[in-house]
Amino acid sequence: MNPNLNLLQPYPFQRLRDLFAGVTPNPALTPINLSIGEPKHATPKLITDALVNNLAGLANYPTTIGSLALRTAISNWISRRYNLPALNPETSILPVTGSREALFAFAQVIIDRTKNKPIVISPNPFYQIYEGAAFLAGAEPYFLNTTPENNHAMDFSSVPADILNRTQLVYVCSPGNPSGKVMSLAQWKNLFELSDQYGFVIAADECYAEIYFDEENPPLGALQAAHQLGRDYKNLVVFSSLSKRSNVPGMRSGFVAGDAKIIQAFTLYRTYHGCAMNPAVQAASETAWNDDAHVVKNRQLYAEKFKTVTPMLSTVLEVEMPDAAFYLWAKINNPAETDTSFALKLYRDLNITALPGSYLAREVNGINPGKNFIRLALVASLEECVEAAKRIQRL
Repeated sequence: MNPNLNLLQPYPFQRLRDLFAGVTPNPALTPINLSIGEPKHATPKLITDALVNNLAGLANYPTTIGSLALRTAISNWISRRYNLPALNPETSILPVTGSREALFAFAQVIIDRTKNKPIVISPNPFYQIYEGAAFLAGAEPYFLNTTPENNHAMDFSSVPADILNRTQLVYVCSPGNPSGKVMSLAQWKNLFELSDQYGFVIAADECYAEIYFDEENPPLGALQAAHQLGRDYKNLVVFSSLSKRSNVPGMRSGFVAGDAKIIQAFTLYRTYHGCAMNPAVQAASETAWNDDAHVVKNRQLYAEKFKTVTPMLSTVLEVEMPDAAFYLWAKINNPAETDTSFALKLYRDLNITALPGSYLAREVNGINPGKNFIRLALVASLEECVEAAKRIQRL
């Protein structure tokens, strides 16, 4: 067996199942699950129709690079969304079967194990795929704590030069999971300059970029930041997904885009990796990327939930509106509670499932930046989210 498998830690939801083992939730209350970031809004009919109408594609082997029509639809969407010149769909865009598998596979392409102790930097708290990808690529994860004190930003000024010299890949997530913070142009400029100096690749996870609350101010994207700074896309690759944008997590559809040289290498890897997108899913994905109206409606549903629920919870928890994404990152101020004891109480007494913040982070320099936070995914209906907030208020 690959010995690095032993380095993998239990996934947050496995830890949650272990926490709840043997506990019976309050049967008098209907269950409300706010733990996992799985969209619950209905999949738009235009996407399901496109999927059904293209089932004949199941008779064909798909190509790794996907159809030119899909890659062109993605290029056009990037151009519309970020006000950019269109990327070349032949060289700079690659469809992937969901951003999760692509974020993992990407490290296997980028990391050069022959170099001295390669490093992968990621935020902390973080999406655990980043850590697993680093370990199984033969690299060492290095975590940058993102806390309220540094406005949930990755502070690269704290990273020693010897670590940066060994860094080959940096994962960033903007809008962030779990904080919902969006990186500023100044933060991108700093990261790009470090990439130029030390030669590492930037993997920008933007799967939450289409969930925001001000139609006039969408979150800044990595490619957009590079363009505004007069840069090309050298050593920059973004990862995006339809799962949250279009409520199709089961389709497993996303893309990577950016540095054409890196996309070429990633395409070669994926040709052997064997995860080409189903032809019917490609057709449905093309339809989804070509339509923005359903995404506006989706955002309106989230905006109503956050506008209603955040003030309710702010009376009993330290919580504020995120910049974007669909999580509330709530701090527990009761010194008698930990994030795990609070999550257990929510489950046992209120039949609410939420994720302890410490499960999303690692201890660095004696600090787990997720400690005493709880992550609430407002993916359930408005009525369920309001009911959950009322229960938490009473508790």
